[in-house]
Amino acid sequence: MDLVSYFQSYEDYFWEWITDKDVRDPSGYLENNLISIPNVGVIGYRPYIIEVLKELQTQGFPRFGPFLLTMYATQDGYLNLDGIFYFLRKLRTEETSSFNLDITNACQLLENLSRVGNSMKKGQNRINLFQTLFKDSVYSVSAEESEYILTTYYRGPQKIGDSAHQLLLTSDVFYKDIETLSHIHNKFPTTESIIKIMQGWVEEPEIKEEVTEERTTTESEKDFIQELIEEPKTFQVGSLIKRIWSGLKIPMKHLSPGEQPIGGVSDIANKGELHRMLLSEFANEDEVFMNRVANNEALYIQREIPPEENVFERIILIDTSLKNWGTPKVLSFASALAVIKHPKAHSECKVYALGQSSIAMTLDTVEEVIENLNLVSGTLDVSETLDLFFKKERSEKDLEVFFITNHENLANEHLQKVIHENRNRLKFLVTTAADGELNFYKHHLGARKHIQKILLPLKELWADPPYRKFKKTISRNTKGGKTEVPLNYPLLLPISKQKIAKFMYEGEFFIVSSKKQLLRTYLSDNYYNKKYYSVYSILKGCEVLFEDISVKDQGMFALAKNKQQEFILCQYQPDKNLVSKLNIKTKEYSELNVSGFDVPVNMELVYFNRHFYLHQSALPTIFEINLEGEVSLEPVKNDPEIAKNLDKVKIEVDKLQHNAYNFISSFIHIGINENRNLVVSKNELRFWGTSISLFKNQSPFFLVADQNKNKFTFSDGSEIIADSRGMLTFRSINSNIPEFYMPTTVNAVMALATEAEFGGAEYFLPDHTLLKVRTIAEMYEDYLQPFIDQVLEYGVEN
Repeated sequence: MDLVSYFQSYEDYFWEWITDKDVRDPSGYLENNLISIPNVGVIGYRPYIIEVLKELQTQGFPRFGPFLLTMYATQDGYLNLDGIFYFLRKLRTEETSSFNLDITNACQLLENLSRVGNSMKKGQNRINLFQTLFKDSVYSVSAEESEYILTTYYRGPQKIGDSAHQLLLTSDVFYKDIETLSHIHNKFPTTESIIKIMQGWVEEPEIKEEVTEERTTTESEKDFIQELIEEPKTFQVGSLIKRIWSGLKIPMKHLSPGEQPIGGVSDIANKGELHRMLLSEFANEDEVFMNRVANNEALYIQREIPPEENVFERIILIDTSLKNWGTPKVLSFASALAVIKHPKAHSECKVYALGQSSIAMTLDTVEEVIENLNLVSGTLDVSETLDLFFKKERSEKDLEVFFITNHENLANEHLQKVIHENRNRLKFLVTTAADGELNFYKHHLGARKHIQKILLPLKELWADPPYRKFKKTISRNTKGGKTEVPLNYPLLLPISKQKIAKFMYEGEFFIVSSKKQLLRTYLSDNYYNKKYYSVYSILKGCEVLFEDISVKDQGMFALAKNKQQEFILCQYQPDKNLVSKLNIKTKEYSELNVSGFDVPVNMELVYFNRHFYLHQSALPTIFEINLEGEVSLEPVKNDPEIAKNLDKVKIEVDKLQHNAYNFISSFIHIGINENRNLVVSKNELRFWGTSISLFKNQSPFFLVADQNKNKFTFSDGSEIIADSRGMLTFRSINSNIPEFYMPTTVNAVMALATEAEFGGAEYFLPDHTLLKVRTIAEMYEDYLQPFIDQVLEYGVEN
């Protein structure tokens, strides 16, 4: 299957390609960048759909129609599933009752998916959900064909335009789409079955149905705060809450008078019970007293009624713009949780993250706090979102709105205007600062009043992260296995100098490494500086396609793909007169002893035009080896085109001669030296001109990480995961520092990358990537330097 066939749209079908001219597409092709359901809603933008499919490539793409329906059913917010069900059901047929049942099952699956928990519809959990649903799916595309479709897309995204030209819808297309969903429904007939199977997939410790237990006791809130403190990723937030409680002056309850007055002169009346009569009335003479009582002139005081609690709803708006990132954002969430989880607070509370839009979120579990702490918006100003929030018609009664933002943002004129215009609806304004200062303001009668200032001693409160309490226990735990590392990273891996074989196949370069891996590497197409981009500069690192290949480093090799697009590795061992073939994916192996074929010496194993050959240009007859099926050998007439092709391939493959680097693969010590630089196995990381490199360390260690197999943990709780293929993964205890990666090449230029950004040598930049390219100095300053500062500030000196 090719790209056009896979993404093909059809007339009067439930989805179509459309163009959103206001959205920039990183691929450069701006047409047909959005898929929508007519009269129902948007499914998603093309870049996101491609990224999700990329995650499904290893198990093979599902049919595109069912995939789009599951994407729509797992969106957050309002879903118009009835519109989809109407379209699917109107195609029922009287002849095929079994197909009508498939339609019912398909609709039920979509409805079940729409009811799974919100945590399963976000980020990596949503990817895992798709992988679970479409594993071993009927009518799916093979992994090799999927890879081919992706490669074709990256080389020419404009081919989507051919798919956007709608064809006539056939019954075969519709039947297969419905049968795919019905097959999934048979495996997962209920929402509960989907949740249960996902519990073994997701990164979060637990996934529960959307049934939350109401917290009614002070003790439960204390337990929740303690859970936040004991979790390294929420420790900073949790450790601030009780300190905020101790100084918080915001009223947790609002009291309103009852239906009757509550005492005083205004409560005196001329009707009432005898025991409520004023004592002064009894001072009258008996006749006067009886006359006043009979004529309702005697004075009584009514019973005092205690005030009633005024039930109201709180809404907390948290600014997630770039200017409220880092420590101010931690303070924002701590302030919000201090209000929500206060022991005396019993009012309902809703929380929204304000960025480019307002996103509803819950903070009832540790997992939800971790997930929402990672929310960040690329905008610098949330005034428009705040304004839209207040302009929305709200029917809730007795709203009490909090807005939490960085103190510096109040200097923004647009934000000032929005706050002033909505001062009657915005009850409290809370500002944060990087030094731990919180300021609370209250709007009353159109004026803003400063209520209080709380200065949090951050260094003191964050001085004892949860990891340090268990440091000895962890450092002794050396019996466990190695920490798992991914097959690939956002940046390319360095290539080892030890290789078994190098190939060029259909314009792409492949390597079988000494570690028995099949690697794919690239040549850079960046030639804007001819003088600088010499032989070395056109080379790049590699990505791993397969591991643990059963092959011996002997003889000659050739590589090709069969009809199923599976890699076939052919091997010729002249000393053993043995020809063998290995299907790298399925592990199918076959061999043939060729001693009876009188194969001449100095024959070379090559690939050409869907066959392997034992070739020598001077011979009139050579031997052909079949690509498909078991190994067979057949003498054939020598074709001069084979030699011409072989010469061209050798010229191209020779370009890979210098693409290998020395890198650290055995990790002994990782720490920080007295220069405040990272040290990896006796090599210090330091700037060299405008680059960073690892050079021999000459300074003593200041802090050394505890080693457990390939995991190195500092005393503050931050970790570095080492990969023997030449890569380090940095995981800071500070949730504001995202996970990032660094290769371990020695005496050579290096790179740093996150899941979204890249900086450094082009050697490590993937050929097709959506990473934002920055300078290595910026990446060092934003990621590695804060990682080191965190360790030095809160770690214990060795």
